[in-house]
Formats: sequence, structure tokens, C-alpha cells
Amino acid sequence: MVQAKALEASFLSEMLGYAGVGKTPQEFGGGIGEDQFGSFLRDEQARQMVEKGGIGLAEQLFRGMTKGQSDAN
Repeated sequence: MVQAKALEASFLSEMLGYAGVGKTPQEFGGGIGEDQFGSFLRDEQARQMVEKGGIGLAEQLFRGMTKGQSDAN
């Protein structure tokens, strides 16, 4: 489940990036440093989203992985 949650967090982080979350504003922006560290903020926001329930992707991944294991036994 830990790996499934990590994958969901990575997915959410990418989606937040595409949605423009944490994008440097044109005026009064923090410059290149803000752009470089914005991904850390998105990653943490995504991890917090997953810990609060996320979008259910981790649960689906976990079920898929464990179903494959039980079918093999």
C-alpha cells in the first residue's frame, strides 16, 4: 500500500503541475529559485492529498496488485 500511495502522490504532483499550481506569478515572482523549488511544494501537497484520502487511485492499484498475488497462489 505504501508503494501504491507513493505512485498516486507522484501522479497527483504531475497533475498539479500541469494545472499550474505553484506556478511563479508574472509580477513579483521569486525568480528562477521559486521555479526550481516549486516541485517540492507540489510533491508535498500531493502527499498530503493522498494521506487525506486522495482520489482513490492508490486503493485501486493496491487491489490490482494483491489480486494478482492471490491468483498466483
